[in-house]
Amino acid sequence: MEGYAKKEGFEKRERDEIFSKAVRAGKRTYFFDVKATRKNDYYLTITESKKKFEQDGRFSFEKHKVFLYKEDFDKFADGLQEVVDYIKQNQPFEQEPKEELAEVLETNEYTNVEFEDLSE
Repeated sequence: MEGYAKKEGFEKRERDEIFSKAVRAGKRTYFFDVKATRKNDYYLTITESKKKFEQDGRFSFEKHKVFLYKEDFDKFADGLQEVVDYIKQNQPFEQEPKEELAEVLETNEYTNVEFEDLSE
C-alpha cells in the first residue's frame, strides 16, 4: 500500500506541474509555472527569487509568489502592458551602466578576491 501512495503522489505532482519557464534577470530569477487544479483548470504562478547574502557569508533565496488565475489573464496582461508602455515612454531604459555602478568602477571601491583566499 505504501508504494501505491508514493506513486499516486508522484502522479498528482506530475499532473500539477504542466509547464515552466525560468527567466534570469541580473540578481533575480523569475519563474513562470503553469499548474493545474484538481479539476484540471490551469493557473499561473509567478515567482521572483533573489539571492540574499547573510553577514556570515552564507546565502539564501528570498522568494515572492503571485498566483494568477485564467479568468484574470486578460486584465493582468492589459494592466502590465499599460504600465510597461508608460515606463518606456516616460523613462527610457538606459543602455549605459547605472550611475552607482559607474561611480564604483571609477573609484575602484570594490573588493578584489583572489582564488587563494577562498581555499581557507
